[in-house]
Amino acid sequence: MMFYKETDFKETPIGKIPKDWGIVRLKDVANISSGNTAPQDDKYFENGKYPFIRVQHLKELEEEKYPSIYDLVNDHAINELKLKRIKKGSIIFPKSGESIRLEKRAILKEDAYVVNHLAVIDPSSPNVNNLFLFYYLLSFRTSNYLTKTTMPSLNLSMINSFLAPLPLLPEQQKIGEVLSTVDQAIQKSNEIIAKTERLRKGLMQELLTKGIGHKEFKDTEIGRIPKEWEVVRLGDMTKVTVGYVGPISEFYTSKNNGIPLLSTTNISEDGIKLEELKYVTFEFYRRNKKSRIFPNDVIIARHGLSGTAAVVPESLKEGQCLNVVIVRASEKFESKFIEYCFNFKLTRERLVGWKSGSVQGVVNTKVLEKFKFPIPPLHEQRKIASILSTVDAKLELERKEKAKLERIKQGLMDLLLTGKIRIKVD
Repeated sequence: MMFYKETDFKETPIGKIPKDWGIVRLKDVANISSGNTAPQDDKYFENGKYPFIRVQHLKELEEEKYPSIYDLVNDHAINELKLKRIKKGSIIFPKSGESIRLEKRAILKEDAYVVNHLAVIDPSSPNVNNLFLFYYLLSFRTSNYLTKTTMPSLNLSMINSFLAPLPLLPEQQKIGEVLSTVDQAIQKSNEIIAKTERLRKGLMQELLTKGIGHKEFKDTEIGRIPKEWEVVRLGDMTKVTVGYVGPISEFYTSKNNGIPLLSTTNISEDGIKLEELKYVTFEFYRRNKKSRIFPNDVIIARHGLSGTAAVVPESLKEGQCLNVVIVRASEKFESKFIEYCFNFKLTRERLVGWKSGSVQGVVNTKVLEKFKFPIPPLHEQRKIASILSTVDAKLELERKEKAKLERIKQGLMDLLLTGKIRIKVD
């Protein structure tokens, strides 16, 4: 497939496009309609076999353009409610409610029934390719055309009047193919990420409750654990303190003139998010010794996703923290293992029930000092942390690859759908 840079443009109501492209109103190349009133009674879904797509099913779409989650209605619903069938290949998107602002689009992979809060674009002209039209509508912000009513809405006459560029059909088809190929790569990346996340979840369940190679177990106050493990209070194995609590905006400064500040917004189950880092003055750092943090400290969110833990990375040689709990492990304990313990589902469920210090409220030092963990010997802690870290590294790599593909897709859409870069058609 050959690409080339276009140099000959013309001005149009939708901006500059190649001179040999046309402009059409949506109504000139597609039939515009809306879906059906949603069936309400359970009788319409018993033994259902025909897809019925609602607005929430589009909300659940990520990069996949074909809806894979939907309700199933039966013949009784179709006949009694006179549901209108929407053809395979039609493009759908929200036309009423706040969901319009999500700018979701989908293509029907099969004949289906859709709710009346969705607009239906059925490409009717032999001169338009539905994939090209889908990607153009994906780049087109319908939320810019909302009517000023109590409930945001797009009426069909408005949608009919939307303008779209129109290359010749062979070029439309090539553009659709290129963008679909990138979408397929993104979808493959999504599948790998989902599979790896399932693996991670399963490994955490296995390793943090059964350990590695154990055959003898014992019952404890926090559940069944390997016989060689101990039940230890967090306060007995680590130093637990609270970072700075209070107004701090007056101490913010630039990266070049300050000390990194970690707060709840920087903590996730995937580690510390350094892209949202803020900085405080050296004077603030000097005055607040108790809230200083160092590599391998574990910091725990007190609010929001309270209970979520992350290890301070080696790249942060010094720093301050705001409104988080600091856990500084002794040489007998592996920081990364403690992080995984906190982010484990069973730990979260136990922590929820711990009085005012629950995940539903505020995590405080008194609660955490008394909180009990199943602790293996140090060598096993390190091995468990290493196994889970390897899976996390794979997840991070796949997420970066997905983000790269998404940037490529957006760049290609910006270039191909405006004609700045053309595809040579034989």
